[in-house]
Amino acid sequence: MVVPLSAAHPWRPLLYRTAALFVLAGLAGTACAAALSFDDALALAVRETPVLRAESAQIDAARQAAIPAGELPDPKLALGIDNLPIEGPDRYSLTRDFMTMRRIGLMQEFPNAGKRDARVAAARGRVAQAEAQTRITRLAVLRETAAAWIARDAVERQLAVIDALVEENRLFEASVRARIAGGKGNALEVVAPRQEAAMIEARRDELAARRQQAVAALERWVGPRAQAPLAGSAPDWPIDRDTLAHALHGHPELTIFDPKARVLDAEVAEAQAEKKPDWALELAYQKRGSQFSDMAMVNVTFDLPVFTASRQDPKIAARQAERAALDAEREAVLREHRAMLEADLAEYQRLARAVTRQRDVLLPLADEKAALALAAWRGGSGELADLVMARRERVDAGLMAIALEGERRQMAARLHYAYGEHAGESNLSGEK
Repeated sequence: MVVPLSAAHPWRPLLYRTAALFVLAGLAGTACAAALSFDDALALAVRETPVLRAESAQIDAARQAAIPAGELPDPKLALGIDNLPIEGPDRYSLTRDFMTMRRIGLMQEFPNAGKRDARVAAARGRVAQAEAQTRITRLAVLRETAAAWIARDAVERQLAVIDALVEENRLFEASVRARIAGGKGNALEVVAPRQEAAMIEARRDELAARRQQAVAALERWVGPRAQAPLAGSAPDWPIDRDTLAHALHGHPELTIFDPKARVLDAEVAEAQAEKKPDWALELAYQKRGSQFSDMAMVNVTFDLPVFTASRQDPKIAARQAERAALDAEREAVLREHRAMLEADLAEYQRLARAVTRQRDVLLPLADEKAALALAAWRGGSGELADLVMARRERVDAGLMAIALEGERRQMAARLHYAYGEHAGESNLSGEK
């Protein structure tokens, strides 16, 4: 049936819109499919992680708060009426009594220089503290992003091994059927390849779930780009005990104690400065009735810190106690990180030895055992059950080698971003 042109025209806008949607969907799919390299993941995490944006705002807040730290207090405007009569014939009169005055004045307080300098030092210390906290968070983000990327890379390499096993198992099933058809095998042997196929699928399901978990962990740091395929590999950082131990004192969680100490030292200085008097200057103009002369007033006031034993000294002692507590806390954190470093190094060395043993000893032995079992089965002197078990051991050995290598690289990343030199990360962190 031929469709009239008048009936076909209404469909054209719909077709155009549909085609446009398909084009946009294709472009979006291409953008989402852009591979995510290790360096891209780190840069994206530093740029997109909400906690870093929050701490950047905290730095801005500390910098803004530091601007008025050393400024004088706002001046005070005083308005009043002095000597207003409330009895007699001139009561409530502002002009008849020569003593009644309408007053306008301005007062400015002047804290002593030591107190103002201490407040400036404390404000600068809080800025440095906020910046140090941001460095701690930034390195934690880099560390966790690196670990998440490596974990996903490892599980995807394991899935690639499983995918290769599917075709291998098909060939294995064909060999079993051919052997049975040739009258050399047991009819029960035809079940073994199908059992292996089911076990391979079960292993694939387990790894697929772990991959989803790894993608979710990575998505926490890089957002939707975590769904993109991975590209390249993670760096293999050199791990040296002496280098890391030497850099221990530069651990970000230890360096933050320096600005904290500056803040507390400034607070101690401010408490000590309270023993010195502040002063204030007040100027006033007093207006009287037209028949009387106007008057002016200058007033200077001074604080009298005469009860220091019960006022200023306890404050000074409290700040000094906080400073001593900070030193003790720093020593405790240093010891904690020294113990953590030793434990992490021991775990890294164990993983390094395990990777070498798995790759150089256990995996070749598993391959050799599987080859011998296959040769014996083909020659008629071996059992299919032995071959199946040898193949499973070979698969497990290969998957374990990948898993151990992933764990070793994760531990290397944690050591590198916790104790290593971080100058190379400045381009990722946004520092100049």
